[in-house]
Amino acid sequence: MADDNSQRVALVTGASRGIGAAIGYALAQAGRHVVLCARDQDKLDQVKQQIESTGGSASVHTCDVSDGEAVTALVESVAGEHGRLDILVNNAGITRDNLLLRMTDDEFDAVMQTNMRSVFVACRAVLRPMMRGKFGRIVNIGSVAGLVGNAGQTNYAAAKAAIAGFTRSLAREMAAKKITANVVAPGFIETEMTDVLPDKVKELAKGATPVGRFGLPDDIAACVAFLSSDQAGYITGQVVAVDGGMTMC
Repeated sequence: MADDNSQRVALVTGASRGIGAAIGYALAQAGRHVVLCARDQDKLDQVKQQIESTGGSASVHTCDVSDGEAVTALVESVAGEHGRLDILVNNAGITRDNLLLRMTDDEFDAVMQTNMRSVFVACRAVLRPMMRGKFGRIVNIGSVAGLVGNAGQTNYAAAKAAIAGFTRSLAREMAAKKITANVVAPGFIETEMTDVLPDKVKELAKGATPVGRFGLPDDIAACVAFLSSDQAGYITGQVVAVDGGMTMC
C-alpha cells in the first residue's frame, strides 16, 4: 500500500511497452494506482492485465502526447476521476534520427513537440492537483544523449537536454509546495528501439559502458519508483544517469 495508508495515483505516459511499461509495473508493485497512457489501446490493456495479475491496480487512457490540448484534458480527467494526482512520469518519446545536414524541419519539430513540449504541458497541468494534495513527485525521462550528445540525434539530444533545464527550474519553483521534480537519464537499455541497432553499433555501445552491457527497463523503473516515493522528498532538481557508468566524470 502507499506510504500514507492511502493509495497514491500515478500517471505514466508512453506506458504501453519497454521502459514505460516497466515503470507502470514498478509503481503498481509499490502500491500506487497507475494510470497508463499511450496511443495503442491493445498494448495498454496488456500492460494493465499484467499489473492486475500480480495484485496491482491500474487503468488506461489513450492519448497522443504531441497534442497539447489532449494532454491537458487527460491530466484533468485523471485528477477528477480519482480526486487526486500525486505522481507524474513523462516517459513518452519518439526519434527521428538524421544527420543535421539532412534533417528536415518536420523531423526536428516532431521530436521537440512529442519529447519536450508534452513534458511542459503535462507538468503545467498537474501542478494544481498536486498543490491541492500538498504532495507531488514529477519524474521526467531524459537520456544520456541530452548529457553528452549523439551524432545523428541533434533533435533528440536537444529535447532531452531541454528537459533537464526545464526540470531544474520547475524544482526550484515548486520545492516549497512539497513537489519534487527530477530527471532519470537512461543509457543504452534493452528495448524495441535498441533491438534494431546494427550489431556493430551495439558492440560499440557496450564497449563505451563500464559495466559492459545494456541496461534493462527494470533498472530505469527502480530508480523512478524511488524518486516518486514518499522517502525521496529531499531529492529534487537532479538528473540521475542510469547508464552503467557511461557518462561518469
